[in-house]
Amino acid sequence: MRNNDKIVYVATHFEDNKEKALIPFVLANAAFAMDAEPVVILQAEAVLAAVKGQAARVVQAPFDPLEKLLNSYIELGGQLLVCSPCLKARNYTEADLVPNARIVGAAKILEEVTAAGTVMTY
Repeated sequence: MRNNDKIVYVATHFEDNKEKALIPFVLANAAFAMDAEPVVILQAEAVLAAVKGQAARVVQAPFDPLEKLLNSYIELGGQLLVCSPCLKARNYTEADLVPNARIVGAAKILEEVTAAGTVMTY
């Protein structure tokens, strides 16, 4: 992989499909080791992953818990983009979010997707 390749992971699941909630973070963490630039976009139920304390609810073997994967991603400096209307529909605000989480609208999501070499949706 070339340095600075952007890979966007669009996550749409949380407790409704724990496996699909975990895989974007497994891959995003691995992308750092490949000198890629991972960006995780959270939409629909997945926005709950960015709410402080909520990631602990998603655990499914054989994967690491979401809380561990999320913390690793944040510590590595990963971008976490949270869909504004999806978050608002669940009555959360920016104050409720983990570090490195940023509330964004459609324009920013489209900007990231169109700038990426690869987009994966879960």
